[in-house]
Order: sequence, then C-alpha cells, then structure tokens
Amino acid sequence: ATCKPWQSGRFLPRVWERCQPPSRKGINTTAGQGQQVGAQEKQVLEDLEMPLARKETETLFQEQPQTGNQYLEDALLRSYLKTHLPPKVLEEVNQDLERFGNRLLTKIKPLGWECELNPPVFRQYDAWGRRVDHIVTCSAWRRMKEIAAEEGLIAEAYERRYSNWSRLHQAVKLYLFSSSSGGFNCPLAMTDGAAKVIESLGIPGSLKNAFDHLTSRDPKKFWTSGQWMTERRGGSDVANGTETVARKQPDGTYRLYGFKWFTSAADSDVTLTLARIADAEGQVKQGSSGLSLFFLKVRDEEGKLNSIQVQRLKDKLGTRQMATAELWLDGAKAELISAEGRGVASISNMLNITRIHNVIGAVASMRRMISLSREYARRRVAFGKLLKDHPLHMQTIARMEVQTRGAFLLLMEIVRLLGLVETNVASEQDQLLLRLLIPVAKLYTGKQASAVVVEAMESFGGQGYMEDTGLPVIVRDTLVLSIWEGTTNILSLDVLRSLTKSQGQVMAVFFSTVQKKLELASSTAKLEPAVKQMRDAISSLAQFMQAAGSKGAVTMELAARDFSYTLARIYAGALLIEHAAQPNASSTDISAARRWCKQELCPVATELENSGYEAEEALVDGALVYEGCPACGSRL
Repeated sequence: ATCKPWQSGRFLPRVWERCQPPSRKGINTTAGQGQQVGAQEKQVLEDLEMPLARKETETLFQEQPQTGNQYLEDALLRSYLKTHLPPKVLEEVNQDLERFGNRLLTKIKPLGWECELNPPVFRQYDAWGRRVDHIVTCSAWRRMKEIAAEEGLIAEAYERRYSNWSRLHQAVKLYLFSSSSGGFNCPLAMTDGAAKVIESLGIPGSLKNAFDHLTSRDPKKFWTSGQWMTERRGGSDVANGTETVARKQPDGTYRLYGFKWFTSAADSDVTLTLARIADAEGQVKQGSSGLSLFFLKVRDEEGKLNSIQVQRLKDKLGTRQMATAELWLDGAKAELISAEGRGVASISNMLNITRIHNVIGAVASMRRMISLSREYARRRVAFGKLLKDHPLHMQTIARMEVQTRGAFLLLMEIVRLLGLVETNVASEQDQLLLRLLIPVAKLYTGKQASAVVVEAMESFGGQGYMEDTGLPVIVRDTLVLSIWEGTTNILSLDVLRSLTKSQGQVMAVFFSTVQKKLELASSTAKLEPAVKQMRDAISSLAQFMQAAGSKGAVTMELAARDFSYTLARIYAGALLIEHAAQPNASSTDISAARRWCKQELCPVATELENSGYEAEEALVDGALVYEGCPACGSRL
C-alpha cells in the first residue's frame, strides 16, 4: 500500500527503503549508497509495473527447515540403543540404521511426497464397459513396497538374527520409516499382523507359502496383507457388527458373502477377515463365539478379483496416499485358519501387532514435527531475533520434547517385551505387563500425537497451515491414530479386561516393575524430586484401586480413561527416570524425567476425590449432553 506508482517521484527512494523485503537471513537490505536517485526511481517504477509472477521475489521466501539423517539426529534413540543392545548387536544395528537414515533422506522421502501428490484412483469400468474394479496406485507407492522388502521391514522381526532384539531392530526401522513412507506404514502394520497370526498358528502347511511371501526380502515375492474387520454395523464391536457369512464348499474351502465397510490398503495381495460359518440349514451363530478367522487372496492367478467387488474408495481426512475401500464379498474363496468360533481369539495377535505399529506411527509423527520445529527455530527471525532465542517459544518446544521422550521409551519397552515373548524367554510377569501396556500405550500415544503435532504446526505460524509445506499432511495423518485399532474409550475398557482376566495380578506386576525402576535412581540426587513425585503417584493409585474395588463396575467404567492415562504417565515416568539414571545419561535426560513427573501423574485419584465416578454423575453426564434435545431429553 505504501509503494503506489502514482506517488511523487521524490519520495520513492525512501518508500523503496521501507518496502524492501527482508533477506533470507532476516536482515533488511537497503539501496546501495553509490546508486543515483534517478536510477532507483526507475527501478522501483519498473518493478511496480512488472507482473507479480515475474518479479524477483526470492528474498520474500522464508527459509525451509532442513533435517538430515534422522537416525544420527535422534539423540534419545541412539542413547537407548547404546544402553540396551549387546555390543556386537549394537555395532551391526548402528551401521544398518545409519545407512537406512541416508536412504530415507535421499530416496524414500521424495517418494513419500509423490505418494501424497498422487493418491490412488478407482477405475470401475474399462473403455468397453466391462467392470474391472481396478485401484490404480502411483509408481512411488509400488516402489515403497519394493523398498519395504529390500529393507526387511517385516522380515527382520521373523528372521530373528539378533534373537530377542530383532523385534526392537525392526521397530526402530519402522519408526524412522514412518514419516517418510507416504502412508505405506499402514499396509506394513497389517502385513506384520498377518504374519504374526500365521506364526502363532504354527505356520500350517497351507499357509507356509503365504508366510514366506509376507516375510520375504525379495521385492518380486513380497506380499502385503489387509485386515478386513469393519462392517456396516460397527467398528470395534465385531461381535455384534460382523454380518459376513462363510459357506463351506465340497473341497473344504469356504465362500464368503458380506460387505466390508472400511478396508485399509485395499490393494494388498492377501487379507485376514472374520465371518460366521453357516450350518447345513444356513443358520449362523451370533456373538463373538460365532466368529471364525479366514485367509484369502485378493486376486486369483490370472490377476482377477476373487469374487470381490469394489464399491468405492473412501474420501478421508488423511492417509489419502492409501486406498481405503468398501468391498462386496460375493462368494470370495477363502480358507478357514482358526478353530471354528475362535476367530476373535486368533486375530488378537494381529491386533496386538497393529496397535504397536500405531504407537510407532504416533511417536514417529511427534518426533518428525519436533525435528522440523527446532530446525525452523534456528532459521526463522521474528521481532529482531531467531525463534530459538525467544524463551517462550523454546519452552513450548521443550514441553513437546518431554512428551515425545516419554512416548518413545514406552514404545521401546513394549517392543523389548514382545521380543522376549517371541523368543520364549519372557517371564509370566513380562507377558502380563505386555498385555497391559499395549492398549495403554496405544491409547495414550494416539492422544499425545494429536496434541503435539497440532502444537508443532502452530510453531510455524501461517506456514504450518500451507499444504505445500507438507506439514498439514503430517497433522492429518496423525489424527487417525486415536481411532485406528480401537478408540481411546474402547482401549480403556480393554485395559480393565486385562485386570479382570489376570484377577488383579497384572497390577501387582505393574507396581513391582515401576518400583524396581525407581530404585535404580535412588543414588542420583538430581532425580530425587522426580522419584518422590512418582512414589506419591503410586501410593495414590494404590488407594484408588482399593477404594474403587468397593464401588462396583460402573465406577471402574467411568474411571477407565483416567485410569489408563494414569498407568501411561506413571510407567513412562519410571522409564524416563530409569534412562536418566544410567551412567551415560545426559543432563537433558535428567531434565526430561523431572519435567515429566511435574505433571498430574495420577488423574484418576484426583477425580475420585472429587466424586467424579459416582453412578449419579453418569446421569448428570447424559443431562448435560442432551439438554434441549427434543427427541431425547424427556427420556433422561
């Protein structure tokens, strides 16, 4: 507005000085002292007359944050591996991860962006009117599949080159891969889950070929798997929401008939799915005991769909790089792989793996956004100084860093325990703890990730809201993580089930494990405040358990979410303290542990003190939600 061409020429030099954009280093530039005023006026007038697209605008651009090798820049990851891995394993894993970090930076990251720019397209008919139901994916997506095989992103966990540490090695590679994968981390999660189910069944002969394909390092042989569970009547409620029927054929195979409402990675090679077996009269058994697990190939040997019709691709908020579809199963040929009526129990191994992958994605998205935020803070100038020199800005990023560290260590603990279980060296206590921590970590990190990535997006100002920066992609793709593999409330109830099934033993293991980790820090003076806060929280949790036990099932259900958050915060706090107590720990490790423990560690006890879990409160909840609703208010 101050650079209008009709202004008097004698004012133009001074106006030009005011309108000079900041340089790339954030320092205002002015016209050179040796220039003649007339020349300056002429140049300004020429610039004003020139179309905007043709102007020299480089100096208007903010500097793009540039990160390097993700592995080398992740101090906590490297410190964790150095602390826990045996020396020989550490040497080989370190070399592999550094090499992989370079490949991510130079080759994989550009492919991931190409996947975002070229989402899958559904072509239902060919040029001659024949129905083909072809899901067209871009070349970058197909290349991601090859890279996943080459890097052994599934194979690593099943080859067990490093015994119980193989699962952790795989998880770290997936953690590094996730944010650059262009959404391919999702089909890998289901592929890993399918391989785990087949392995848990003893790799029967009929599934040996499938297992070999799912765990192959050969790009030409590698298969990905789907997980077709969600139907029209429900998502997590598979016991009542599954309508698909399986009819047995004379050759012992089955034909499946039903509608799958939400099938991620619909371009996968194979899938596992639930269905109800029809008896001779065509009747099926309802409830979870009527569900069985089936394996099927999506296409036959000629490449034709296996009696499957694609209705449409889902129009999603995020994960647009991946084809998610509605599918009709119209006699799809399948193989029964569980005992009849044991489908839910059999697929639980898949759910555990995919939930761990969900945690991997959550922690990876947090780490990625923080890495970009801190790099941007080194380059962006505001109010006369770099963002990193503004204390409030750095405090905000530091708070996100503390959350990310807690989530990361929770992830590492889960995959460490899984590695012990898979190599048959886990104790009964390890197995109980893993059963509890998987839903706890999944629900908590899903919520953490959503909060952290949105906060991190804000640290870029308006640039964080611009699509071509790639930042909104990370935010959108992260928001699904609290929904995938069970919502927060569903998993909170699953946490309660783990207590019931173990008859309370799992909580005894939880308390003893946390206490042991705190004892490791007893000689570290700087950790004393954090240890005290943790012990106070444990005491409050124990009091809650005692009080809640006399109040009935409604109280525990109302407390389920806060209870799960409490378990996550206390256990993550113990892990942060344990890590900070190591001989090679840094001052930032100690600071992170202390800061984590300053938050409300036991929200469930605080809410109980305020009578927040009484049955009467549940009635008030309904009244608050439906006040003024003509259709339902009168029934409250």
